[in-house]
Amino acid sequence: MNLLVYCWLVFKSSLFSFSGLGNLPMLYADLLNLGWATEQQFAEALTISKISPGPTGLWVICLSYLIAGLPGALLSVIAISIPPLLALLLARVYQRIGQHHAMRGFIHGMALGAVGIFLVAMAEVWHSSGVHLASVVMVIASVLLALSRLLHPVVILALAAVVAVVWS
Repeated sequence: MNLLVYCWLVFKSSLFSFSGLGNLPMLYADLLNLGWATEQQFAEALTISKISPGPTGLWVICLSYLIAGLPGALLSVIAISIPPLLALLLARVYQRIGQHHAMRGFIHGMALGAVGIFLVAMAEVWHSSGVHLASVVMVIASVLLALSRLLHPVVILALAAVVAVVWS
């Protein structure tokens, strides 16, 4: 196993995740595909991190120790520490240029892009799980009725149940 490649995989998974276990799916796929880790090692690392005090992200260090010993654990500490440090640097830069018109437009554009990506991903998940257009319409109608506060939530639930029974 190449420790620098391993360090890159840990860094990449930490960069694109937002919680202690957020990097689990990416690391799981990468390390199992390369044959560098087993499901047993993942289970052991997760178990050790759950019974240990401290942040849930420590499971990566446990896994690295199980896979590559002390050098792997030390490299994983560095790899999972870099993304938060980058976020701090970006926050400092944003404090300086965040009020510029171009930066505000960029941020709004990124937010719209993220919403669009989320909607496309949600539509694909719904489509692959067998959710029909009628269900989506019913959810949207229920949310709009709830937000309008025209009907009590219990009445909205009852109407949704009646529509679901009649429609199916």
